[in-house]
Amino acid sequence: MKLNIKLRKSIAFVALTFLSSFAAKNSIAQGSSPVKNIVIVHGAFADASGWEDVYKILKKDGYNVTLVQNPLTSLNDDVQAATRALDRQNGPAVLVGHSWGGSVITQAGVSPKVASLVYVAAFSPEVGQSTLDVYQSGPALPKNGILPADANGVVYFDKALFHECFSADVSAAKASFMYDSQQPIVGACFTAPLTEAAWKTKPSYAIVATEDKAINPVLERAMYKKIGAKVTEVKASHVVYISQPAAVAKVIEEAAKAGVNK
Repeated sequence: MKLNIKLRKSIAFVALTFLSSFAAKNSIAQGSSPVKNIVIVHGAFADASGWEDVYKILKKDGYNVTLVQNPLTSLNDDVQAATRALDRQNGPAVLVGHSWGGSVITQAGVSPKVASLVYVAAFSPEVGQSTLDVYQSGPALPKNGILPADANGVVYFDKALFHECFSADVSAAKASFMYDSQQPIVGACFTAPLTEAAWKTKPSYAIVATEDKAINPVLERAMYKKIGAKVTEVKASHVVYISQPAAVAKVIEEAAKAGVNK
């Protein structure tokens, strides 16, 4: 009888050990599975081509990178563009947004394809907030290069302030090209309230551009504290992805390596 009890205990112990080991291995596999797809959403007054240097770094490191070209015609149109790109991914993706693109990824990031979010000098509104609401919630900048909407409701960045306020740490020639090739945005984009906030359920990473003169760095810090993002500060202008591509790529790769389940 004693032998049978000992035998049963031994069998139970072995079974428990096996099941615990299996569960642990399965949990590790799920938690550490890296993400290989990166989807990048650009901001207003720019397009996806400015991300070329970040793209090259990520591609060299083995990532599949998709650059979304936003129509910049409405919040919904831009979210749809990001969603179409996400739908084409062959697995989970890190969704990256710059500036206005932060509002886009906040809404589009609820897609089941999105593993995590990366905000690059970007807005991260709450449900019911518009991008303009968030912008006006922070301290005003000394200068504002965003012009009033024209007769067609389209907004441009001021030529006189483009280099100083938008892209101070690139050459004058580069800034001139960026101004002349800027993609204007329909003003209604900025006043559209969000109906989703993916950062509530998805891990978030964020880059504060400490020399930003388009979005106040004080506001960037406040936004990212609110959403619980892991923050990296980079000494750069609003176009940190152009002037500091290695630093930006590093944060994106950190998010990707964290895996599907953080």
